[in-house]
Amino acid sequence: MATVHRRAVRARGPLLACLVLVCLLAVSVRAGDGGGGDSSEPEPRTGTIIGIDLGTTYSCVGVFQNGRPEIIPNDQGNRITPSYVAFTSGEGGGRLIGDSAKNQATINPRNTIFDVKRLIGRKYEDRSVQEDIRLVPYDVVPSGDDGRPYISVVSDDGIGRSRYAPEEVSAMVLGKLKSDAERYLGRPVDRAVVTVPAYFNDAQRHSTRDAGVIAGLAVERIINEPTAAAIAYGIGQDGKPRDEDEEEENVLVFDLGGGTFDVTLLTIDGGIFEVLATNGDTHLGGSDVDHIVMSHFMEMIRRKDGRDISSDRRALQKLRRECERIKRALSGQLSARLDVEDLVPGYDFTATLTRAKFEELTEDLFRRTLVPVKRVLEDAMLDIEDVHQVILVGGSTRIPRVRQLISDFFEKEPNAGVNPDESVAVGAAIQGAILSGEGART
Repeated sequence: MATVHRRAVRARGPLLACLVLVCLLAVSVRAGDGGGGDSSEPEPRTGTIIGIDLGTTYSCVGVFQNGRPEIIPNDQGNRITPSYVAFTSGEGGGRLIGDSAKNQATINPRNTIFDVKRLIGRKYEDRSVQEDIRLVPYDVVPSGDDGRPYISVVSDDGIGRSRYAPEEVSAMVLGKLKSDAERYLGRPVDRAVVTVPAYFNDAQRHSTRDAGVIAGLAVERIINEPTAAAIAYGIGQDGKPRDEDEEEENVLVFDLGGGTFDVTLLTIDGGIFEVLATNGDTHLGGSDVDHIVMSHFMEMIRRKDGRDISSDRRALQKLRRECERIKRALSGQLSARLDVEDLVPGYDFTATLTRAKFEELTEDLFRRTLVPVKRVLEDAMLDIEDVHQVILVGGSTRIPRVRQLISDFFEKEPNAGVNPDESVAVGAAIQGAILSGEGART
């Protein structure tokens, strides 16, 4: 049981109301949030502190300036960046990060790394790691020193092999977000608030901090993703805190991302944010949905055409990409067509998946999300009707069946005022403004 109680404090003034969060998050650090008591932490520096949502499948970076939080677009103009890193070999070989890495994944599957957040801070022999490496096209090998998983890729010369720890790959993604922020702001950036799932353990938090250091960032604070989303809800996109005269609200943050799932229950009363309880699963998210759909089509291929593609890296990556695409398509339409040319040489695969079949395949997984919801209510000693707002965070909450389950459970529609893809980065950016003193000047 993971119940967290916080002492409530009131603060007044624009953004100053959020100063209470500094106190609350400092308590979280001492309770194991991994936020700042490490003696090896870099000395505090001056300047802007960006907020980073380092996601399993996509990442996002924001900054608080001109009196409001802003999401920073990447070099492609996109507001979220794929958490992909690719290594290209031979003449002109190098490293691709973000959209460019994801776009070439099907032709370079063995050297394109993704979902590394599911490996960070874990041991190679962990059951979850063993389950994941069955379905990724790149090589994951054990470290002979500490038992951690390492990613093995072909070296730039096309002959040898290079090994990278998960935090090194995460550092490459963080470095890309840092570069995008510097381009957007027109000045160097070396400080950040980075978010993690509420249920990350100490090893996972420490490895995330290490990734920031490798990327050249002083990680001023690590905060929980649902807490960051609650900050975004409490402050809003206009940078203005909720009216202190507004009635107290119990807010449940339901955060279903690409690879992790968190539920946090908070009370917001004007300038007071009080975390009541948190629960979740660090190994449940959109990637698991993709795996279910992939397994469905792999079995269909085996039955229909007698082909086993489970050991074909390129075929798996092609199928994965199509499964992710039709998963997204089914959020807006009742059926989607999967069409993969040359899934294997000389073999094209075409199939249709209806939303009804998709929901049948994933029903058990989505119903698992209600277990942590019930636990946080029990831990906080609240009933369903005591929850005033439900905030959906993470791209997987766009799936209609997920929204329906939550609506049916709470007998109300989720709050539509928070962007599921951006709210965590917004909250982290606000926290960064508080730590840097930017918020106090607005």
